[in-house]
Amino acid sequence: MNDTFYKEDNLCGLKRADFQKEIDGKKTDLYILSNDNGAEMAITNYGGAILAVMVPDRNGVLGNVVQGHDNIEGVINSPESFLSTLIGRYGNRIAKGKFTLDGKEYNLKINNGPNSLHGGPTGYHSRVWDAKQTSKQSVTLHYLSKDGEEGFPGNLDITVTYTFTNQNELILTYSAQTDKRTIVNLTHHAFFSLSGLANPTPSVENCILTINADHYTPMDENSITTGEISKVEGTPMDFRTPHTIGERINDKFQQLIFGTGYDHNYVLNKKEAGDLTFAAKCVEPISGRSLEVYTTEPGVQVYTANWNSGFAGWHGTTFPARSAICFEAQHFPDTPNKSYFPTVVLNPGENYHQVTIYKFGIDK
Repeated sequence: MNDTFYKEDNLCGLKRADFQKEIDGKKTDLYILSNDNGAEMAITNYGGAILAVMVPDRNGVLGNVVQGHDNIEGVINSPESFLSTLIGRYGNRIAKGKFTLDGKEYNLKINNGPNSLHGGPTGYHSRVWDAKQTSKQSVTLHYLSKDGEEGFPGNLDITVTYTFTNQNELILTYSAQTDKRTIVNLTHHAFFSLSGLANPTPSVENCILTINADHYTPMDENSITTGEISKVEGTPMDFRTPHTIGERINDKFQQLIFGTGYDHNYVLNKKEAGDLTFAAKCVEPISGRSLEVYTTEPGVQVYTANWNSGFAGWHGTTFPARSAICFEAQHFPDTPNKSYFPTVVLNPGENYHQVTIYKFGIDK
């Protein structure tokens, strides 16, 4: 096993032994990242799941602001399969699990109504990644996704590095190469609860949200993008200026009805494709904690955990509906079937590259 820089007295109260298991000949483990400010995060190489992020509130009190589990069985058997995990080969939905590339139709596994969601039932969220930790602030995960896995073409060689900086930034750096033309849309599905986890974890509806997007991609009753790119102006989807999440979430607006709340891809405002730019900010007014999101991706799926069922996780905390918000930086949903969306095709010899930053702070 790699040296995980594990500390028995870690802030999140997790035990390495509780995360060590052998699955299909590969070993899972616990990795602790800590910075010079005394903040800390924990991940496991099973699905790249973030288990905890311990950051201070305005009074300096540390709390866990990411929903996760405190043992490997909890992660594997979570009622929310994608709880704070890496997502691939294709984040978000592909209509009817079908797409055509170079004249050949590919059929993916269906796991969300009529759709393929987040790479399928055994996507990257349920794989054991190779892990190497070389410092107290960074760990690198590697996975070779075989040709035909979940129906996707090409052997995809993926590396994701988690870095926890002294500015309380979690930087996710992704790279991938393929030996055959394929589609790639990687993301991370962290469930953020800036109030801190509790029993029950409070609703995010009082959080103040800003999203740097003039447009979004509406969806149909099956949560598949219609192909439109619509203005947020004049709708409850407009967060160009700060609004509380709960202010309009229950409006009789068809998109919110379809999603049972917010579960939509926002088209981020960018001058140049691939630029690392500001995507969103969320502030929890009681604790004062804030989260800023920056990404090279063209979109971000904003999801308010509408389908959380109140299940138990980290140290007996519970996660009801709307007790978290997700910022899944990614390309647009169903892009393989919408040729005018920014392409997700990766060719041999090219390098897939993405950087997404989650910066935790205090809103004075």
